[in-house]
Parts: sequence; structure tokens; C-alpha cells
Amino acid sequence: MSLDEIKFDENGLIPAIVQDADSGEVLMLAYMNEQSLKKTLETSTTWFYSRSRKKLWNKGETSGHFQQVQDIRIDCDQDTLLLFVHQQGAACHTGSRSCFYRGLDGVQAPLPQKGKFILDELFEVVEDRKQNPKEDSYTNYLLDCGIDKILKKVGEECAETIIAAKNASKEEIALETSDLLYHLIVMLSERGLRAEDIYSELKKRR
Repeated sequence: MSLDEIKFDENGLIPAIVQDADSGEVLMLAYMNEQSLKKTLETSTTWFYSRSRKKLWNKGETSGHFQQVQDIRIDCDQDTLLLFVHQQGAACHTGSRSCFYRGLDGVQAPLPQKGKFILDELFEVVEDRKQNPKEDSYTNYLLDCGIDKILKKVGEECAETIIAAKNASKEEIALETSDLLYHLIVMLSERGLRAEDIYSELKKRR
């Protein structure tokens, strides 16, 4: 489909829904014009048009919370876009993962996610700590110490998981396995791997 076939409104804009490519979580809604859509296609990061400021803006330019575009779809009427992205950090300017974090009553109520996607979220949190260090963050402490410290913790948690399994306590096994997975994710992130690298390898073995 060419850009000429896209139905921009009378102001030259089209709504763009942004969705997490892995979890399916709806992150935000913004608007694009033809120029911002072209820049999105060129850079593989999201560019939008601000209706209030009357200018283009690159999501993450000030916060560091960029969106890496994986795919772009258009609806049947050709007047709405759907972007699948890998979100770095939070999508919302409030610091929430998604802009849709509250109900009509104003009470915060994060969108429900299937449990398996917590690993994707944890990867993103670790990546965000790399880009935006926080004081007193244990993740930043590990990253600052370097790979030897991280690997030492992986070994310790692996041993503790084995002991928990031998003790046959479901609560203890879940606790120690969670610790192990967290430290493995820190190690993978430190070595430059993402969740998709592991998923891809697992799919080959399925």
C-alpha cells in the first residue's frame, strides 16, 4: 500500500494506536501526519505529530523511552494505524507502562496481562535501568559491579534453587526460581541479549 492510499483527516492526521509487540498491551494513542509516518518508517522509531505544539516529536527523545517499531498495520477503512513496538521503559509521560492505567472512576487499574509476559516486562525494566540509572537500585548495583558479580549471583541462586527443589517446598521453589530468573535476565541484558533472542532459540528447539 502506498502512502497516497492512507486516509488522513481534514487536518492531515491519522490516529495511531501503539501496542506492545510481545505482550499485546495497548500502550498509547497518538497522531501522525504523512511526514511523521515517513520518519517512523525511515528510523524504525515512532514519530508523531503534536496537535497542541503543532510540530513533530520523536517518542523517547527526552525521556530515553524509545519505541522500536516492529510492524505497522492499517485498518479496513484505511483511516487508523496500529503500531507494534518494543517499548523501552514507560510509554506514558506519568511513568506508567501504558497510558491506559486507570478506569473511568479515576482509580489506577493497570491493564491485565498474562503471567508469561512478566518476563518481557522485567527485561524492559532492566534495560531501562541501564539507560536511566536510579539511586539505590539493586539492578544498577549489579550492572555497576560488572559481569563477574552478576555471574556469582547467578551461581548462588542456581544452587539455592536446587536446594529448594530437593526440599520439595513449592513456595520455596517459586521464590528461588524467581530470584534465579531475575539474575539471569540481568546477565543476559548485560551481555546485550533481549528476550526475543531467547524466545527465538527456544522456538528452534520446540
